[in-house]
Amino acid sequence: MNARSADTRFAHLVQEFFLERLVNQRNASPQTIAAYRDSFRLLLDFVKRRFGKTPERVTLADLGPSTILAFLDHLERERHNTIRSRNARLAAIRSFVHFVAFKEPTALPIVQRVLAIPMKRFDKPLLGFVSREEMQAILEAPDGHRWSGHRDRTMFATLYNAGARVSEITAVRVGDIVLGSTGSIHLRGKGRRERTVPLWRTTVAQIRRWLPRINPGPDRFLFPNASGARMTRAAVAARLRLAVARATVQCPSLQKRRVSPHTFRHSTAMHMLQAGVDITLIALWLGHESPTTTHIYVEADLEMKERALKVVQPPQIKRTRYRPPDRLLHFLQTL
Repeated sequence: MNARSADTRFAHLVQEFFLERLVNQRNASPQTIAAYRDSFRLLLDFVKRRFGKTPERVTLADLGPSTILAFLDHLERERHNTIRSRNARLAAIRSFVHFVAFKEPTALPIVQRVLAIPMKRFDKPLLGFVSREEMQAILEAPDGHRWSGHRDRTMFATLYNAGARVSEITAVRVGDIVLGSTGSIHLRGKGRRERTVPLWRTTVAQIRRWLPRINPGPDRFLFPNASGARMTRAAVAARLRLAVARATVQCPSLQKRRVSPHTFRHSTAMHMLQAGVDITLIALWLGHESPTTTHIYVEADLEMKERALKVVQPPQIKRTRYRPPDRLLHFLQTL
């Protein structure tokens, strides 16, 4: 098949990519499919405005490296996407062109040029986490006498105990909880990875007190919204902001701190690390595919670094004053 006929099959290639590669071959999660779908929606909308073509008339030739680079620049400059989001969109495009190379070898010249576009490097900010005292203040902030406050108290305690992602905690159903002498929670994480995490007795007790306030059927969400449906990520974040605002009264150090549901996950890992838990066990607890991912917590813990610094005595260095050897170096020194 020549390149021209491959171009006319672009719309079919996109459909085959989603149905054949993502769904049938990779068994991708609904979250992955949704992310790739949104990337193509944005790309096709950009191409429509750039070339005046409807998506069905777009060809592979329209998606050369200059178009992809312009699209990535558009994401950053006009849509104000972060570099991380930009790279995620590029990853979706790369996955597609890899599929195109397999289905249409005549398109290899375009495929190779698109694959040559590099991921953009970016500064990784320090992990945000709260101290044990700050966490305690947040967990006690919701009003336990109200239905929503009781739910929030139990949900935040479980979120911290499990070190769960917000998507994992909102997906938990009553049947995923074991409330025996050794309580546990079953979580479904990224990439279809599942794990079971033990629960403290205090967390088990909180969940037991919470269950009578909802329909405790095994298929019901453990932490539903007021109508019994699954809570959204935005709803959990909003409830947490209210709790942090109340906790700030008792714990002023929380003032002007940005505490998100993911901060709970970071805090769980940091508190375990500070307590001496092995990094490989923390990786299993958090559901990381590789312990390498968990090493970011070692890098972020300034308190542990300061303790290590105190163990090592500083070298005795004789103090001297630097004197530039000529006027040019003196000028550079004073800049």
